[in-house]
Amino acid sequence: MEILSATYVKSSAAYTQCPKADRPEYAFIGRSNVGKSSLINMLCHKKALAKTSAAPGKTQLINHFEIVSGTRDKAGKMKQSSWYLVDLPGYGYAKVSQKQRKSWSMMIEQYILKRENLVSLFVLIDSRHEPQKIDLEFVNQLGEWGIPFALVFTKADKNKPGATTRNVNAVLDVLKGTWETLPQYFVTSAIDRLGRDEVLGYIAVPGGQQ
Repeated sequence: MEILSATYVKSSAAYTQCPKADRPEYAFIGRSNVGKSSLINMLCHKKALAKTSAAPGKTQLINHFEIVSGTRDKAGKMKQSSWYLVDLPGYGYAKVSQKQRKSWSMMIEQYILKRENLVSLFVLIDSRHEPQKIDLEFVNQLGEWGIPFALVFTKADKNKPGATTRNVNAVLDVLKGTWETLPQYFVTSAIDRLGRDEVLGYIAVPGGQQ
């Protein structure tokens, strides 16, 4: 699958304000400062699509981007598809009030549970760290809700390969305690473009679907 264009659509303070649910939707979420915006920009091959910041908590709304992608059939003909990529606020640490964090949490929960065209959620986990309680709790909550998701381990370029492998395996080992089948996962780097083809292949919106 090739990304042909990526365009900002709108930012919403509630799922009811989101664009019409008329095409497949894939959302990205993770702990604050996990590298979400950088990953989205890398996937879309558009440097400033999602706003990046050194300060956690930059994303505060539900941000929709319209993606036009293409797949080639056996004859080499390109078939285009349109879908939404969604940048959700991060969970966990951010320099905001407790009231604001609760508001974000409710907004995210309602979006995940009620957005009818949400195909899958990508949960981003920083590969530099050992398993974090907040990530594990969020993943297990998705399981209880029955929400389709995949794990994306970010910032692999910041580690030695052995450290990345150890931390990824440590997270998976913990999940084995509560999951019969482990979720799909990807190891990525926004700098090295590692994992880009794999993540886009997982999305793989069928050619011609609108």
